Amino acid sequence: MGFWQNHDRIFLMDPIMTASTIVSGANMIALGVLAGVFAKIYSKTKAQLPLGMIFFSGMLFLHNVIGVYAYFSMTELYATALLPYLLAVHIAELAGILIFLKITLQ
Repeated sequence: MGFWQNHDRIFLMDPIMTASTIVSGANMIALGVLAGVFAKIYSKTKAQLPLGMIFFSGMLFLHNVIGVYAYFSMTELYATALLPYLLAVHIAELAGILIFLKITLQ
């Protein structure tokens, strides 16, 4: 279970929120690799599609950064019943990114 201090208060993260944060981190790593692969493709081909995919990867990366920041800065605002759904969204996103990365590398 993660914890952090904010304005003289210590918060304990719910285990599901901690899992969501870890999955978001994995998403960011996979998206960074994906953007790197598309940058390499762009440098070789100068095609426009890899530029669009780099932008797409960047927006998903930003989505995950904002999500993790929100988990840490607004923990007390998240309803516990909502957390499993957020985790499921992050896991589905990771699955999609990993499949996309696998297809791209073939």
